[in-house]
Amino acid sequence: MVDYIGIESIQKIVRQRGAAAFIEGLAGEIEHDYRRWNDFDKSARHAIHSPDGVIELMPTSDGHQYSFKYVNGHPKNTELGLLTVTAFGVLADVDTGYPLLLSELTITTALRTAATSALAAKWMARPDSRVMALIGNGAQSEFQAIAFHHMLGIREMRLFDIDAAASDKLARNLHTMGLQGLRVTVCRSAAEAVQGADIVTTITADKRNAVILTPEMVKPGMHLNAVGGDCPGKTELHADILLRPDARVVVEFEPQSRIEGEIQQMPEDFKVAEFADVLKGTASGRASPEEVTIFDSVGFALEDYSALRYLHKLQLADPALRRQIDLVPLLDNPKDLFGLLAPAAARTVKAPHPDTTPEMALDEHSR
Repeated sequence: MVDYIGIESIQKIVRQRGAAAFIEGLAGEIEHDYRRWNDFDKSARHAIHSPDGVIELMPTSDGHQYSFKYVNGHPKNTELGLLTVTAFGVLADVDTGYPLLLSELTITTALRTAATSALAAKWMARPDSRVMALIGNGAQSEFQAIAFHHMLGIREMRLFDIDAAASDKLARNLHTMGLQGLRVTVCRSAAEAVQGADIVTTITADKRNAVILTPEMVKPGMHLNAVGGDCPGKTELHADILLRPDARVVVEFEPQSRIEGEIQQMPEDFKVAEFADVLKGTASGRASPEEVTIFDSVGFALEDYSALRYLHKLQLADPALRRQIDLVPLLDNPKDLFGLLAPAAARTVKAPHPDTTPEMALDEHSR
């Protein structure tokens, strides 16, 4: 039997702890794993692109446990009443290859993306940051808002989306949550939203080289949390923002970000730092209050590994949350896999006596 977390289970786990506390706990697990960066087998995710979207596999392992995530990104899905992103994942034991956990990752991906964003901002944004612009108010926006309010102390959230209904949805949900001390303003443009912002999060879904932020919108001291550009040909920042002399760019896994991140617009020698080095103290997240810091986040498999390990730990700690499915067969004789497909009666027949010919044994069984 393999442990299983479906939609009902993830709802119970998050509601039990509270979304903000869950995100903060997950951020701690992600930080722990990034600090042991060299333990992990790392590769850019495997992506199959189509005109309307992408389907990806994201594997990694620390030599003890292995994980992978299946995830898609189809921006036009909302026109059909479907989610833009869906995902599931597996955590497995390396020594045996046996899966330990099969889990939904659609909701969890939104949670881990928000956790990673807020964790990076703790190391890169100015400590006095209190105003955040949130551009792109779709399915992941509430998670980002909760994370930055809880972990960074954001007290004003300025919202913009080309779909006004999405901004209204986000504003309504934030009001319903009653996040203490949070002021929410719906803006008429991205330029209006970023005015006076300390942190700008872009999390749009359109699969194209968009220009969500232009150079004149970016002021000294800002922290840009660029989340939406996450596949080839999909960006959100004007290239000149990256080329500012006061800009510092941090990525998750450089070989992957060169293909999929904002830095796909840059030459191969464009200087970046990896987030693991910031956490380990071998690179700086911010050198001065006036510096413009950019977290070019595309999502990396280590974050999903952390999320799966965190979920499994929480599930094992509470028997009421434990669910299992028969994904892997249990055999008395591991060399007799076919025996599972034989009729039940045949599986219980004793082996024929050594003096009995095969034909006689068959005749005896068929009586």
